[in-house]
Amino acid sequence: MTLNHLQPMVAESLAQWHKMIEHKETSILVELLHREVVFRSPMAHRPYAGAFAVGLILQTVITIFENFTYHRSFATDDGMEIVLEFSAVVDGKSLKGIDMIRFNQEGKIIDFEVMIRPFNALAALGKAMGERVAGQVAAHKVG
Repeated sequence: MTLNHLQPMVAESLAQWHKMIEHKETSILVELLHREVVFRSPMAHRPYAGAFAVGLILQTVITIFENFTYHRSFATDDGMEIVLEFSAVVDGKSLKGIDMIRFNQEGKIIDFEVMIRPFNALAALGKAMGERVAGQVAAHKVG
């Protein structure tokens, strides 16, 4: 889906995001995330803050998801926020979800929220994430 009204820096960052996802090459992630980015997980009540924690979470998720595909995209009228609908498989369980991403004027991601269903696939993702990064990101929870 074409998002013609995105702010230019947001459109550029989104293009880099899609390229990163397609090639599973996460080295670009550090350029896309604001240093104070906040990540709102579907598994945790409190969000995670900071580029280190959010980068680690996103890099890890990319390695866990199988058959990850974006389907539809939506943007706010001001062209600063997007919603990307996706599907994937985790431990043999199919899931659907959305990434809700807010950017600043420089095109850096400042807020990233994920919603996933059904619960059994979310639980499988939570288990896989916990095994890989729980100890490394726990200190980065906000609040």
